[in-house]
Amino acid sequence: MKHTLPALTACLPEELGAILEEMGEPRFRAEQVFSWIHGRGECDPDRMTNLPKRLREALRESGIAWPVTIGEVLRAADGTRKLEIRLEDGLSVETVLIPEGEKLTQCVSTQVGCAVGCVFCRSGKAGLVRNLTAAEIVGQIQVARSEHAPGEALRNVVFMGIGEPLHNLAQVKRALDLIAHPKGMDLSTRRITISTVGVVRGLDRLAAMTDGHLALAVSLHAADDETRRRLVPKARDRLEDIVEALVRFPLSKRRRITIEYVLVKGVNDSPHAARRLARLLAPLKVKVNLLPLNPHDKTDLAPPDEAAVLAFQSILTHKGLSVFLRKRRGDDIGAACGQLLSTVK
Repeated sequence: MKHTLPALTACLPEELGAILEEMGEPRFRAEQVFSWIHGRGECDPDRMTNLPKRLREALRESGIAWPVTIGEVLRAADGTRKLEIRLEDGLSVETVLIPEGEKLTQCVSTQVGCAVGCVFCRSGKAGLVRNLTAAEIVGQIQVARSEHAPGEALRNVVFMGIGEPLHNLAQVKRALDLIAHPKGMDLSTRRITISTVGVVRGLDRLAAMTDGHLALAVSLHAADDETRRRLVPKARDRLEDIVEALVRFPLSKRRRITIEYVLVKGVNDSPHAARRLARLLAPLKVKVNLLPLNPHDKTDLAPPDEAAVLAFQSILTHKGLSVFLRKRRGDDIGAACGQLLSTVK
């Protein structure tokens, strides 16, 4: 008898157990199936050698597959790889593999398009098309295994690709649970970063879901609401309210929130803006990443010159903040921050 199964790639072991029980299989098989799918990235039942033949046949008949495939792959001079991720409905997003020696960081997307509309970001120019499912989010990581170089191992996952993760929090949380599960990839939440433009309601919901170890990055890009509305026109929350939400956000003793700040020439790069940013961040335990704008074909904005960037950094440092200049990775293939693009029908 053929069983119509839900997306097994999005099921946790306890959910798989209930499904297998309905199929007449013992629940303990669930952890074995889950480990094959998420631990080894294997969806071919014929290779699940510790499963009985009848179960492998049932799984094969019902079908297990990641709902994503790899399209075009671009390789940058610095070793960064950008992968086109094709979805079953004909849409696509992009994910990026960033090497540091033999350790990889993968930047994953959470939506097709983005509703936030940062004026310097290529990803949101078409607006929001739809959310990705948890299986599509995790699938980016699993299919990208084929692009790992010999000896490379995934160490960090950053939800910094296309989309606003807190606008798709239910599926993002499910993806987090799948990625971190000890019977699957077993990636520590300390090595997972959620990046958001600062959605107060979403921050409070995420705060209720985390143990304080999850890394959080918040893209402010301005120190006053007027400038922020110019750069992030569809962000609804005031900076004051975002900071208050971050004060409430649970952090383990050694964890700091990362503040992302894209420097745009003549807009948010003045010494006055730097001093104002330092005052805004005073109540928080943070580190600041400065990112000179990455040029692309969807914006006329430009990055500041090096002197302005260093002056901005110096002011923040003298105010007692830890400040880092983010290196451009993969900008020669359009894989740097703000350069990723969705393909729509």
